[in-house]
Amino acid sequence: MKNFNFFVNHRLRTTLLGSLLVLSHFAHAQEATKAAEKTAQLPASTLLPLVLMVFLFLVVVGFMAAVFIQALPLLFHFYDHPARQNTAMARFIGLFRGDTTTFTGKAHDILMEDHSYDGIHEFDNDLPPWWKAMFYATAVFGVIYLFNYHVFQNGQLQIQEYETEMQQAALLHPGDLTGNANEKTDYKPLIEAPRLEAGHATFTQNCAACHGQKAEGIVGPNLTDEYWLHGGDVNAVFKTIKYGVTSKGMVAWQGKLSDDQILEVASYILSVKGTNPPNAKAPQGEKEK
Repeated sequence: MKNFNFFVNHRLRTTLLGSLLVLSHFAHAQEATKAAEKTAQLPASTLLPLVLMVFLFLVVVGFMAAVFIQALPLLFHFYDHPARQNTAMARFIGLFRGDTTTFTGKAHDILMEDHSYDGIHEFDNDLPPWWKAMFYATAVFGVIYLFNYHVFQNGQLQIQEYETEMQQAALLHPGDLTGNANEKTDYKPLIEAPRLEAGHATFTQNCAACHGQKAEGIVGPNLTDEYWLHGGDVNAVFKTIKYGVTSKGMVAWQGKLSDDQILEVASYILSVKGTNPPNAKAPQGEKEK
């Protein structure tokens, strides 16, 4: 017991010394930031919640330290004082040690006499209940993850998320292509029949090989449904055509078509939405709201 008391006192002295060092560090930090505080004072609406959070943090840390100091003697001498095993602290320690005797009243610790090495004895106890609960939870999570991502494919895996982000970045940063994909466009869909006919002709000549004669989708996605990979408004379609999506094999047409031609094609694509052509490809992307 004398050695144990020395251990506890030594730990307390170490903790107090560490606390003083941390406080001194904060004191030096406050002196170094006095000049900055003069030029940038926190408003009262921000300072008050911050002070309350720091106070709450100190209260929680103080409570945990008190519980730890109270639990230390019982933790190392849990079975030396049977009368103390009925206390709330004993039940708390028993729970984390995997010993449910204090809850069930049944003998739990079975000493394995043939497992004694250098005076260290081993008990044939179950794993702590909290540990087993976490293990079962991770096993269930793993099964759900497997079926969700690999069997039913409801979510995107990391490589798919990466490809999606690269597609979005390709629209914003066209790389070595001329022009600026970040440039804001505010086009309105064309409704004049001659312009839509011109867009249809350009689409048939340049886009039908991948998207089909009626935009039903072949190699490229179906353009007649409500689902879009890169946005379904006229400006998003315009940028997709102009700057392309290199990772998906969609070439940039800005070097071959003028902005007027691209707008005509984008307007034509939007005009065939909902036509339901035969042999339409399955939807891809997200539904446009």
